[in-house]
Amino acid sequence: MSGSNQRGTREGAIARAQGLFDDGTYLASLRRLVADPTESQMPDSLPALRRYCETTLPPEFDGLGFEIAVLDNPRPGRGPVMLATRIEDPALPTVLIYGHGDVVRGLPGKWREGLDPWAVTVEGDLWYGRGTVDNKGQHLIAIQALRALIAERGHLGFNAKVFVETGEEAGSPGLRDLMKRDAALLSADAFIGLDGPRQASSVPDLKLGARGGVAFDLVVRVREHAAHSGHWGGVLADPGFILSHALASIVTRQGRILVDGWLPKHVPESVRQACRELVLEEVPGTPVPDPGWGEPGMSVTERIFAWTSVIMLAAITGHPDQPTNAVQPEARCRLQVRHTVDVKGEDIMPALRRHLDAHGFPEVQIVPVMERDMFSASRTDPEHPWVRMVAASMQRTSGQKPNIIPNSSGSNPSDIFQEELGVPVMWIPNSYAGCNQHGPDEHALAPLLRDGLALMAGIWWDIGEGLAPKRADAG
Repeated sequence: MSGSNQRGTREGAIARAQGLFDDGTYLASLRRLVADPTESQMPDSLPALRRYCETTLPPEFDGLGFEIAVLDNPRPGRGPVMLATRIEDPALPTVLIYGHGDVVRGLPGKWREGLDPWAVTVEGDLWYGRGTVDNKGQHLIAIQALRALIAERGHLGFNAKVFVETGEEAGSPGLRDLMKRDAALLSADAFIGLDGPRQASSVPDLKLGARGGVAFDLVVRVREHAAHSGHWGGVLADPGFILSHALASIVTRQGRILVDGWLPKHVPESVRQACRELVLEEVPGTPVPDPGWGEPGMSVTERIFAWTSVIMLAAITGHPDQPTNAVQPEARCRLQVRHTVDVKGEDIMPALRRHLDAHGFPEVQIVPVMERDMFSASRTDPEHPWVRMVAASMQRTSGQKPNIIPNSSGSNPSDIFQEELGVPVMWIPNSYAGCNQHGPDEHALAPLLRDGLALMAGIWWDIGEGLAPKRADAG
């Protein structure tokens, strides 16, 4: 499939994309996608996930010349992938466009009165519904911008593969095995995903990966049973205090990490520079960084995007709901470490074991946990030619230099695509920090959806104009 006769203009493609928003086409499609309750965290979700790939999403490609395939998940009981492919010329660059069709639990009954997680409710610029931003509303932007480009130019000018998985909210189980199995189908020159919130609603973002996550329990067990506190307090070791002292050896009172091997030895200057140039905004209702907490001498953006963090997710000893007068036999807490590519995830727990032994805590056990599949750290170089091209396109469309974020502060499957396909990974978010993502009352900010259509139409146009890096130059 190829098209050699170009017509139209970049401005025309952008106008067509935003016209799909203005005439209600985008909203009508979003209503249909949101109505499908694709809750991948529910045990009986497979029929809904398959329906989304086979029936709900494919109509968005009607008339666009894409071939639709549904790729079964190698992991039994997990959701499939919908792959829509349009190859115009094998010599042209190929972009793998990512989204996920699954959502977190809808939580009906916990939303504000008058709101339904499976229906889009429009209240001014706020569009409520589960998946409006995470992620149905975002991959819909990419697809409808492709439609606008084909309508304006008559063809894309590049090859497109739209990859929509249905397990991201459960940690993308089976995704790596699927990538290995179907590597030839998924081969591409670059990955562009749409997901997440912007750092500032007034400035577009370009994110280049994710921090990795490692979770584990610290356990101190000194005996089999509790003992009377009056008879045995003061002569039996108290696991709660032992664990507290061990924790104090890991992080200072001011939040500085003390474990050798958890912190980057070196952060590339391109990453530090990107962090220094980020534009952030304060969103009412979201936390404000505590002054003096964390690594001293670093900016907030460096601590979020270029450094390691550790938090305590939960801790327990005894029976907090019904305390008893007893010296407890066990104390336990769960920690989660977020790290960049400058620290290997597989080194986190061994480094902690060495640390605890050196500080006199051999009785503190480290127990790995896997509540869900965790993503590894990933990062595309901010100076990569594809990054420079996409950033320039975004600036041309918006009139503003985008925030180039070395990696997301959270997690996403960037590492799988980088490692299995060898492609630069770029994320373009079209939400904002106050969207209630993952909670009741999730909502999109309509102006950001409309802006996203313009940004993506501009990017697709520029790639089709031949502005993408040549394969020999793409690194």
